[in-house]
Amino acid sequence: MDLQPAVQPAVLAPVDRHTHAVLRAATLELVEGETRRRFPVALHAGVPGRSVRHVEDPPLPDAGLRADVVLTMLRAAASLTPRPALWLTRPGELSPHDDDLRWLGPAAWAARALGTSVGLVVVTRRGWFDPVSDVRREWQRLRPRPPSART
Repeated sequence: MDLQPAVQPAVLAPVDRHTHAVLRAATLELVEGETRRRFPVALHAGVPGRSVRHVEDPPLPDAGLRADVVLTMLRAAASLTPRPALWLTRPGELSPHDDDLRWLGPAAWAARALGTSVGLVVVTRRGWFDPVSDVRREWQRLRPRPPSART
């Protein structure tokens, strides 16, 4: 009998440097790249700048289809970066939303099918959060770092 929970947290505190950098870059990419106030939910796999993306417009009606999308994206992302992340971008606040919950189960299933520990993180213009562990980072006003401060 498998006693592991079906959905594992994507991020636990304390957040490691790599995860922080990836999720900050994902948030910054959304802030700088999306000018519309309302925009469709999009799922990303990889790292910002080297990722695959699925725009959910219209929303997929079936969890099995969403699981197939995540599985395909994670396979593609593995060829782009050694440590792919999985994040959902959407408008709104940093609190659980129906879209987050619709993608959470399929993302967990796809990660387990591939034998990875990748979990789903939600990114909005205000920051990011893990809907399972509730670990989060929020910014009042996110600005890009100057080139001299980047490592």
